[in-house]
Amino acid sequence: MQTNILEYLDATARRVPEKLAFSNGPEGLTFREIHTQARAIGSSLLELGAAGEPVVVFMERHPKMAAGFFGVVYAGCFYVPIDGEMPSFRVELIFQQLKPRFVLCDEKTREQAQSLAPQGAHVLPYDQLAASAINEDALAQVRRNALDTDPIYIVFTSGSTGVPKGVAACHRSVLDYIERLDEVLGVTEDTVFGNQTPLYFDACLKELYSTIRCGSTTYLIPKQLFSFPVKLVEYLNEYKINTVCWVVSALTMISGFKVLDKHIPEYFHTVAFGSEVFPIKQFKLWRAALPNARFINLYGPTEATGMSCWYEVDREFADDEVLPIGRPFLNTGLLLLTEEDRPAAPGEPGEICLRGTCLTLGYYGDFQRTNEVFVQNPLNKAYPELIYRTGDIGKLNERGELVFLTRKDNQIKHQGHRVELEEVDAAIEGVQGVQRCRCAYDKERKRLIAFYEGTAEAPAVRAEAHEKLPPFMIPTQIVAVESMPLTKNGKVDRAALLEQSRAAARARRARRNPGPPKARNEGER
Repeated sequence: MQTNILEYLDATARRVPEKLAFSNGPEGLTFREIHTQARAIGSSLLELGAAGEPVVVFMERHPKMAAGFFGVVYAGCFYVPIDGEMPSFRVELIFQQLKPRFVLCDEKTREQAQSLAPQGAHVLPYDQLAASAINEDALAQVRRNALDTDPIYIVFTSGSTGVPKGVAACHRSVLDYIERLDEVLGVTEDTVFGNQTPLYFDACLKELYSTIRCGSTTYLIPKQLFSFPVKLVEYLNEYKINTVCWVVSALTMISGFKVLDKHIPEYFHTVAFGSEVFPIKQFKLWRAALPNARFINLYGPTEATGMSCWYEVDREFADDEVLPIGRPFLNTGLLLLTEEDRPAAPGEPGEICLRGTCLTLGYYGDFQRTNEVFVQNPLNKAYPELIYRTGDIGKLNERGELVFLTRKDNQIKHQGHRVELEEVDAAIEGVQGVQRCRCAYDKERKRLIAFYEGTAEAPAVRAEAHEKLPPFMIPTQIVAVESMPLTKNGKVDRAALLEQSRAAARARRARRNPGPPKARNEGER
């Protein structure tokens, strides 16, 4: 029985050692190089006494970062990915929670890692560790003692208290996820992935682990290309990328600028997408441009090891319809529970809850928040069984397919990423001159709007938000208000704030476009 994700890399490095594994275009690593460098890193970490600890991988988005992840796991540790582009404020919060003793860095991130790492932490240069001697006996001992429930990684998501939540996943959940995902996507040695997401998100698991399992190749597409859709398509074609698993906004950036009229990703045969609803009109542009490609809608939370449900588009949809998220992967249990914790009837909304080996270990160092959402299955009165309450509301349509409807709380999807409104509130409330901040999400206009009380000027608030928050969490609009509307129980009424914003927008439009003069009554002259 397979119990460790490194078995993927061990087997593939033996089978196709000189095949390109990960590349950014100009630079790349073969499976042999990944395997060798990762085992050297693991040996060095063991020599330093790091077994069983979190190791921060603080590197630029590069093939070496992937090798760094595997090196940490070879040491029996679990990696915590941090990108050099993450705001220092967020990195500091993560370091405060982890208190790591070991940080793996590269030349570009070394200075920043040294300045942000806790006092006494070992900041370790990747190139130095990757070139060190491999201790086969020590690595073998780690493997003999390993369990499939041991953690592999911690990825940090948005937190409702203003502090990011670290989700810890284990070997077993990743093994099950990747094997089911590869079946759905049809991944083989001929698959060439184009990775779009940062490596500090769990979304990259699809390319990362499918590549080492199947002997595929993954290109880490330069971030700047997603601002230039024509150049992006040219890159896709240059490297013959045939499979992508992107957030919807990355795909609509191409179709929305009518790039598909003249420039088509000609090698695409599998297009998977998720994290947000795909506008049907934009989806139809893609399907018309690539009539022979497979289009697969994926759904799943970080707390359930990535994607949990899938739907392969097999029919036409009207412009006002929504693509289903389909059905769960094999060995993943799906429950739709009403507010009374009974199973929702077909067509009746219910909270999407997941069970099975897909569930992660919970939030690192935070049992309270873990116990709030990883709970006993209310339908099982016989023995302990955890489910994860996603906070997403869905229903089964007339075909028995799962359809996503909305969020249950203040966690929203913005630019393809999950965002807790309270975390944005907390960051902006830390700006000098801001007394209170509450954010609201305008689904119609897909705008994240921050409302604040205080003396600070909006441009100054925005400038500091850029220093504290990643790009997808920065509000589209920042508005100063004299006072916050309250609900009956004394809480700030986010819905009322949003309606005020919409009313102000309508008024501005009316002033800009007054329309034709009204006809006068018969007696007026």
